[in-house]
Amino acid sequence: MSDSNYTSTVLITGGTQGLGYHCALSLARSLPPTTLIVLASRTDPSASAASINTQLKQDNVVYLSLDLGTLDSVRTFASTWPTSYPPISALILNAGIQLLGPLSHTADGIEKHFGINHVAHALLFHLLVPHLSSDARIIVVTSGLHDPEQGKKWGLLTRYTTAAAAAYPTGQDLKWTGRERYATSKAANCIWAFALSRHIASIPQHSAKTVLAFDPGLMFGTNFARDASRVLKVLNAYVLPRLTPLLRVLVNGNINTPAESGGNMAWLVTAAELAGKKGVYFEKRGKREASVQARDEGCQEELWGWTVGKVAGDAEERQRFGRVG
Repeated sequence: MSDSNYTSTVLITGGTQGLGYHCALSLARSLPPTTLIVLASRTDPSASAASINTQLKQDNVVYLSLDLGTLDSVRTFASTWPTSYPPISALILNAGIQLLGPLSHTADGIEKHFGINHVAHALLFHLLVPHLSSDARIIVVTSGLHDPEQGKKWGLLTRYTTAAAAAYPTGQDLKWTGRERYATSKAANCIWAFALSRHIASIPQHSAKTVLAFDPGLMFGTNFARDASRVLKVLNAYVLPRLTPLLRVLVNGNINTPAESGGNMAWLVTAAELAGKKGVYFEKRGKREASVQARDEGCQEELWGWTVGKVAGDAEERQRFGRVG
């Protein structure tokens, strides 16, 4: 099918594996084949797009290379976005990393979790605004760990205080563990989703858009913690996935298989009753109250302002990004 025959586009970052792949598969099954589904990841070693097309005997899933580790690469991706593609009806900001080792940085010198999970996604959104449909849905993947009360249960506390401290940790902040840095980036995701909801609602031409935050829950059997020990990797790949139903009963109700969470995320894109909703946080398919910090407008504005200042290339972009296009 040629690009001119498609009627809308769904873009999923990190769509080649884990949660993103299963979301793409679910969407490809439920949406008309005239919907172009773009999987944007740094690499696609398993030929995920081709795999979905083969399974469903379709040809509407494609792969585009996107490296969120450098802001220049994000700009290149957006500037080369095919003009023949129809408007983006759903932008799913899903890709993320969790590193268990010592502090590391992106090519731009930003703490890696915060740089990839939040900053690069924010820039991608702003650059793709001209390609969004008038009623586009923006899904921001966060985590229950964004809430300190939830984090206590897992021993993983978010350390978010300000965007600058998260991006460029100094002093005692250098002692954070990799998991704490991950939780901090997920707090930023949720705070930014609420900030975006407020800003986008004030712009008439964007008022029909949907902005949702989504917690996919704990999932086993993914390649998320790439630098985990050999033992943990074996447990994650072969043992814990089999125990998911039991752990869901005994430990936490939001422990899911990647296919389950992928289906739940796809539902956020297709559910008619969610059209136009903004600033709503979902766990599975149910609305939940986000953390006190995420709902604090002062915190939202701090992160929003810092992020716009960081990713905007000049005064024109600062004005445009601050006003969401």
